[in-house]
Amino acid sequence: MSLTVSPELLEKAEQGPVEDADFIVCVRESLPYAWNVVSDVAERARSAEAGFETNEVPPPGEAERGQLLRLVGSDAMRAAVERHFGMRLAFQNCHRLAMFTPAAEDAHGRFVSPRAQLLNQSPELVDC
Repeated sequence: MSLTVSPELLEKAEQGPVEDADFIVCVRESLPYAWNVVSDVAERARSAEAGFETNEVPPPGEAERGQLLRLVGSDAMRAAVERHFGMRLAFQNCHRLAMFTPAAEDAHGRFVSPRAQLLNQSPELVDC
């Protein structure tokens, strides 16, 4: 399961649309490792001269890797995180993700290019 959903939030969802703030709380509490990584990268990106920052630290274990993969693999979670931070989230492998400010559009394009994906490969990442 991707998220641990409280009965109250589930009831809200059954009634109709859910506010981003409520959804973000659910994501943050369900995926604490992934949330900490994304929050840290977003905070660093805000003050980065280039307008973006990346995480290149591998998760300490499979549970943490799973959290990152669930967060970036869900369109709903990814979009809510982007709206929450006002940045674009990009992902290359089991741990290399980046957050881009709106001004860093060119850097985002380079990061998500096929060339960047190919250059980011190594034998150590085959089973990542």
